[in-house]
Amino acid sequence: MKSSCCTLFITLLLTTFCQAQDWAKLNHFKEENTKLEMPKAEESRIVFMGNSITEGWKNMRPAFFADKPYINRGIGGQTTPQMLIRFRPDVVDLQPDVVVILAGINDIAGNTGPSTIKMIADNIFSMAEIAAANGIKVVLSSVLPAFDFPWRAGMEPAEKVVELNKRIKAYAEKNDHIYLDYFQAMVDEQNGLKAELTYDGVHPNEAGYQVMEPQVEVAIAQALK
Repeated sequence: MKSSCCTLFITLLLTTFCQAQDWAKLNHFKEENTKLEMPKAEESRIVFMGNSITEGWKNMRPAFFADKPYINRGIGGQTTPQMLIRFRPDVVDLQPDVVVILAGINDIAGNTGPSTIKMIADNIFSMAEIAAANGIKVVLSSVLPAFDFPWRAGMEPAEKVVELNKRIKAYAEKNDHIYLDYFQAMVDEQNGLKAELTYDGVHPNEAGYQVMEPQVEVAIAQALK
């Protein structure tokens, strides 16, 4: 019994150590990226870069991604510095025509430590600048509304989301990127996510993604023009 407990502890310790060594999860999509062929001449590849909201989209609404040149590169829990580190292998190296960036809510929650609104915005802008420098059209998504976090209550994110979205919108307009405003279509009277569009106040449910899908397709079409 003592030996098995010791083995379990060592396994958990090694797992934690390995995860810490790949803080940005550069290996998460490494195998998939290697297997992915370069886009065909007639293909307009789109990469969706984000956190659990993007990752959950493909899990909850797989039909939206099926038979389309859409590549989902969302990783649950990620913050903008993590996404910025993996932006080249998970976006640029895949040679998309357009990247849809949806990021920032986990920074506000403090998932990888305290972040100011400026720090979050700067990371998002840096991703946009890397994309633009590589000839990739950029769709900058508003952060979805959130009144509170189920995993970290009392952070009062609602007004921080509003401020971050103002910065993202202004940057997009100044730099000729597409601003994708999910916020206005999904916000309630408390600047939270409408109850009928979420299962936990932060992540969309199926109805939430159904609101987002036509909006993102319009944004992608605009970017491709």
